[in-house]
Amino acid sequence: MIIKSLSLNNFRVFSGVHNIDLAPKTDAQGNNKPITLFGGLNGAGKTSILTAVQLSLYGRAAFGFNMSATEYQEQLASLIHQGSTVKPNSASIELVFSYNQQGQENEYRVIRSWERNKKDKLLLYTNDVLESNLSYDQCQAFLNELIPTGIADLFFFDGEKIAELAEDKSGLVLQTAVRRLLGIDVIDRLKNDLNIFLKPHQSQAMPQKVKQEIADLEEQKKDCEQASDVLVNTADQYVAQITELNKEIDQAHSEMMNLGGAWAKTKKQEEARVTELQIEKKTLEAGIRKEMESSLPLSLAANTLKGLLNTLDKEAAVKQKQAFTQELSAYLDTVAEKLGGNDSAITAVNESFAQYSASTEKASLQLDLSERERAQIVHQVEVSAPTSHQIFEELKSHLTQVEDDIDNAAVNISRAPDEERVAEKLNVISELNSKKIAVVVKRNAELAEAKISISKAIELAKNIQKLHDKYRSASNVSEAVTNAESTNQLLNDFAKQLTEVRVKQLETEFIKSYQKLARKDDLDISARINIQTFDVELIDEQQNVINRKALSAGEKQIYAIAILEALGKTSGRKLPIIIDTPLGRLDSHHRDKLVERYFPDASHQVIILSTDTEVDEKYFNQGRFAESISHAYEIQFDGNTKSSSLKEGYFWQQDSILETV
Repeated sequence: MIIKSLSLNNFRVFSGVHNIDLAPKTDAQGNNKPITLFGGLNGAGKTSILTAVQLSLYGRAAFGFNMSATEYQEQLASLIHQGSTVKPNSASIELVFSYNQQGQENEYRVIRSWERNKKDKLLLYTNDVLESNLSYDQCQAFLNELIPTGIADLFFFDGEKIAELAEDKSGLVLQTAVRRLLGIDVIDRLKNDLNIFLKPHQSQAMPQKVKQEIADLEEQKKDCEQASDVLVNTADQYVAQITELNKEIDQAHSEMMNLGGAWAKTKKQEEARVTELQIEKKTLEAGIRKEMESSLPLSLAANTLKGLLNTLDKEAAVKQKQAFTQELSAYLDTVAEKLGGNDSAITAVNESFAQYSASTEKASLQLDLSERERAQIVHQVEVSAPTSHQIFEELKSHLTQVEDDIDNAAVNISRAPDEERVAEKLNVISELNSKKIAVVVKRNAELAEAKISISKAIELAKNIQKLHDKYRSASNVSEAVTNAESTNQLLNDFAKQLTEVRVKQLETEFIKSYQKLARKDDLDISARINIQTFDVELIDEQQNVINRKALSAGEKQIYAIAILEALGKTSGRKLPIIIDTPLGRLDSHHRDKLVERYFPDASHQVIILSTDTEVDEKYFNQGRFAESISHAYEIQFDGNTKSSSLKEGYFWQQDSILETV
């Protein structure tokens, strides 16, 4: 299969018609370049490309099998473009692809279109010829048969979500895909067809009583199935009521907001906040008063205090000099005694001392503080006062903020209307919510009963089959019946052997792929696949099973991609691969491995939807990945029009704007 083109008309963020060429090109030597690269920032519309392909092929099943017809219409309506300037009422998708089946290649064109709140339309062209004889359901059944959803989910996927495959211990996600990809489901269909052929022939040998019992059981099964259908239809009717109630609730909310309901909702919160802020304000004011009563005033007279400290330093020097003079005066008596009768020497000493002490006596002491008192003052001025001033500024700033918060809260409280004004609307909303809950409960009850009815029908079908098996005739049957029964047994044996062979091939291919993409320290890891559940277990070098839940998100993604590559190679089915957000969870090492070793060889056609931080400038311009790029597009979102456009090229290389109608 090769997807040749995709056309989007008013689909999600794309306004108007956008025609996108997706067919892979070749280089000058004729080598296939499989990769088509889409680049876009988050929200630009990359996922819309993947969604469009899935929706065009599978319709309602693209969103899950549990979606009702009404929910599907609502989903389609939400996919119609809602820009700021254009609000169309319809949308469409056109997908053109070629598919080789049994050696014959055909080109198919699928056009799915819809209008708001209406059922979608589906047209199918084969080699440009409209399949006019096929109804909507027949067209959808043909596409489902051509590319089953269980297979497509493993080829068209979100790179981040596919890691969930590693956490599926039941194997249910893989089971359907493996059986379909490896051809095992064909055997099951053949067995079912043979059983349908055998039932009427086998019943001929049954006693009349058993035949009647089977007829009664068939009637009961039919009643249960009809009852289930009735209940599901009734449940679907409740969806419209729920939708209408949601609209009424939204309208009531809007009216309440217009009355100031938003402020009313927060009034009590704001009042409680004001109380807390008032307490905080009092605490801050008390802190400020405490600082004002301590050393803070000293910080307000910096120049005066600087002069005070200078005076204290000078007086300290004077007092030191006076103390020295007193000690020197006492020592002069000793000097005079030692000089004896040398009057001239004694006179000279006395005169020198008199001159020195005269200069000391002239200095006056204004404060005359002790050394301890001086140290206290210095500490108050140089340490306590600056610290107090800093604390004061912080408290003052915090107090200003608190006062602003109180003012703002008071404004919000004043905006709130009286409770009586919004009480009526609140009561209306409450009543509507109660009605909605009641309808939802009724719908869930109908669905629960429908589930019980269908379960009974399944159980009755099993009982009918048991009776057929019990009274199966081994003698009075035709040759055709005998051959059919023999073929049925042969198919059972063949299915078992085929499964074993295919699973062994799948194990081998998985190990090759995993070791190609994993880190060096993971190269000794092997794998084991359960034949019944198809669960893939990782086995370390000591033969211990690795707990997949303990793997990192990136390791889970590598595990899942290895499974997908192994499935593709084992099945021989050539389907394109579309990967959205391929590298988001991976570290640089795993990114390099995936970009260089997986993408270029993943399939004959690989469509990658990436951000600029995943496939970056290095990957785009270098290595095997760059050589494998057929063409690239950048999706650019316009915030003014709320719509996106496509340009040929990538973030670092643009050619021209893509055709837009």
